[in-house]
Amino acid sequence: MNGIVRNALRVSSLRGVLSLSSPAAIGGGNQSSRALWNMCTRRRSAEITPLASQFKQHDFSSRRCYSKSHTKAEKELVEFLAEEIVAEKKAQKLKTIPTTLDGFSISLDGAEVNLDKKDGTDKIHISFNVNHTVDADSDADVDPRQDDVEIGEMKSKPSFTVDIIRGSQTLGFTCSFNSQPGASGADESYNDVFGIDEITLYEGEHNQKVYSVAGEILDGYLYDLLMNYLEEKGISNEFADKLVNLSTSYEHTAYVSLLEGLSKFTSGK
Repeated sequence: MNGIVRNALRVSSLRGVLSLSSPAAIGGGNQSSRALWNMCTRRRSAEITPLASQFKQHDFSSRRCYSKSHTKAEKELVEFLAEEIVAEKKAQKLKTIPTTLDGFSISLDGAEVNLDKKDGTDKIHISFNVNHTVDADSDADVDPRQDDVEIGEMKSKPSFTVDIIRGSQTLGFTCSFNSQPGASGADESYNDVFGIDEITLYEGEHNQKVYSVAGEILDGYLYDLLMNYLEEKGISNEFADKLVNLSTSYEHTAYVSLLEGLSKFTSGK
């Protein structure tokens, strides 16, 4: 009987891969990457965990939730979410989000993440938003004929702002993570993890009248000096890697919370 179930799972997984490989799925971007990564993770788990115990747990969760579901679509959604939540929680690397990172204090507000620290007379403020920031760490060649599909780890790489506040003046940087070696304004031989997209300097509060300049049109030497300045302030390649890990963990936590809320909403709990 286990052989029949295993074959059925493989056929189902194959259909999922084929659908993700279609042009429409490829256009889905981050959602397709997350779905493919989850499918591969579940298939590997299914080969390790006894199928009978999975089905028993699945049936128990389904029966418990069906009592408050009223339509076929709701029942199917609740059934799927019960499995999805368990799988996502198992995949979580951090159960709690740290409160500090390299001397920065961390505060969370919905999808917003803020980091603050004092550096002499300066205040350094970093902020980013985790929405729509998740994608596979590297592209994978998907072959529907293979049983095991390898795909890069899912990571959150948000654009982020760095404000260096001195008195009433603020030197602001908008930065993003590089998909290719070499920052946007530096020589391609540089191996910067992130690059400067924009720089601005203003008095008081920022508004639309404040002038800003794109990093890609800065003089190359000036760009390098500004990257060195950020590194002296603690925003180095090593820090940027830690920022990715923080963002990835928090985005995953927010995703699990969304799934749990969706399950409660659908089941009427």
